[in-house]
Parts: sequence; C-alpha cells; structure tokens
Amino acid sequence: MKPELFFPLLLCMIITTYLIRAVPFTLMRKKIKSEKVTRFFELIPYSVLMAMTFPGILYVTQSMIAAAAGMLTALLLAYLEKSLLTTAIGACLASLAVTLIIIYI
Repeated sequence: MKPELFFPLLLCMIITTYLIRAVPFTLMRKKIKSEKVTRFFELIPYSVLMAMTFPGILYVTQSMIAAAAGMLTALLLAYLEKSLLTTAIGACLASLAVTLIIIYI
C-alpha cells in the first residue's frame, strides 16, 4: 500500500477507535443502575466474538456438512459444560470424521 494512502487511513482508524472508547466515558459519568442496560453491556463481548467466529466456522472446511457437524458438536459440548479444550477437540474430531465419511463413501 502506498504511504500517501496508508497514513491517512491509519489516522482515521486511530481517531475512530479512540472516539468509540472515549465517548462512553465522557457521556456516562454516573454508574448504570438499570439491570437490563448492564446485562446488555455484559453480553456485547460474547456477541462480537460469535459474530467474528461464526463465519469462520462455516467456511473453514470445503464441506458445509462437516462444518455444521463440528459446530453442532461444539454447541452440544458447551451446553454440557465441558471445558474449552474438550469442546474444541470434540468439534475438530466431529468435523474430521464427517469429512472422512464424505470422502470415502
């Protein structure tokens, strides 16, 4: 990328990131007392993580069926409150098993 384009874009990203983080501090000086608003802010990181992760899950393999099997396995293991490592390994193994079944059948 050319420096004459890179640096203005970098400056724009810096300003945008700073404003997103600084504006709430300047507007909300008092503690939030509403439980609904507090709960909303607590769930934002999980929502953003899911929005970033979900497309990657579906397109990590060439087979949508294998990706769906891995995702469903991960959801099941997470629902059963298994550890993160167990959930990740289980999802990978389920996706691998379905991929091998598709290839060899």
